[in-house]
Amino acid sequence: MKNKGLLILDQERISYKLRRMAYEIWERNSDEKEIILIGIEKGGRILADNLLAILKEISPLKIESMPIDINKKKTLHHAVDFKINLNGKTVVLCDDVVSSGKTIMYSLHAILHYDLKKLMVAVLVDRKHKSFPVASDIVGHTVATTIQEHIEVETKGNQITGVYLK
Repeated sequence: MKNKGLLILDQERISYKLRRMAYEIWERNSDEKEIILIGIEKGGRILADNLLAILKEISPLKIESMPIDINKKKTLHHAVDFKINLNGKTVVLCDDVVSSGKTIMYSLHAILHYDLKKLMVAVLVDRKHKSFPVASDIVGHTVATTIQEHIEVETKGNQITGVYLK
């Protein structure tokens, strides 16, 4: 069996954190009628889909989820086509792990071409090693690591099954 590293979140703790994150999204947007969750491929999309399922269960909000795929090699030359017009919408950008903040920053660059009503960032794990000025509004778990360490989020289908420190 491959060494996955040190388990820092098991499926039970992840479930608890996802539910808490969903409640926080609802509380911060209780005056809204609609929220768009945008998940950064691949882990952020899975996070967004999990939050969507919980939000549909606990809130009366109209919620949609869509992916954003950022080309990390050509970030500013990569057009992002959202299937709906985001003007006037409340958006929550979702990612599984934020390390340097680069992926979040380039995703925000694409989203901010629209005139949004409100924008929030939700992450399952925040590592606190940002090289870019990005703040997460909703955080499932914060972990202090060295720059050499890596956080790996394990998924099975559309479920987040574990978070490991390597």
